[in-house]
Amino acid sequence: MRLEAITWERLTDALAERIATMPAKDGGPWLRVALDGPPAAAPGALAGRLAEALRLRGRAVHKAGAFGFLRPASLRLEYGREDPDAFHDEWFDRQALWREVFQPLDPGGSGRVLPDLWDPVADRATRSAYTELPPGGVLLLHGPLLLGHWFPFDLSVHLKLSPAALARRTPQGERWTLPAFARYEAETWPEEAADVVVRADDPRRPAWSGLL
Repeated sequence: MRLEAITWERLTDALAERIATMPAKDGGPWLRVALDGPPAAAPGALAGRLAEALRLRGRAVHKAGAFGFLRPASLRLEYGREDPDAFHDEWFDRQALWREVFQPLDPGGSGRVLPDLWDPVADRATRSAYTELPPGGVLLLHGPLLLGHWFPFDLSVHLKLSPAALARRTPQGERWTLPAFARYEAETWPEEAADVVVRADDPRRPAWSGLL
């Protein structure tokens, strides 16, 4: 895949312009965008910049993080606290994401979405209030391992790190997750699945695949 250098500012503006003018694939009134990448690639930071750019263009935005939809500790830690296969397969409550985030944004849906569901520190429901995303609004879902689950994204962006950069930028206490990301690359092929790929080995000098 050929990538070209770009700044975060130009990247954000280009994505915002595309999102602000594109229709939803299902013909509904809401758009759903994935910002996929390991924590070391900071997909939440890109989501924040993109949310601001879209709001400046008059679009309502609901920003949600995958880590707000973890499963209870009794389920995700069944095989221990540092099992990479469990992290890949069991940590994230994808059924809850379908139920609380995607289904309300189906055509004819209510638009009432949940910002988060589970507090992993307290290991209990967050009890956050629902947020109503008005027609024309945009869901920005950010976090790791988002692709390959048939989520109905209208646009998907994959933030890619080389294995060396991922290892270097992942905190020591989280490096047990590295095999999970290697498995994700091998089984899901996020570079092929995503609409846009951003190489972020050097956080000061990203490169991207461009927009088709």
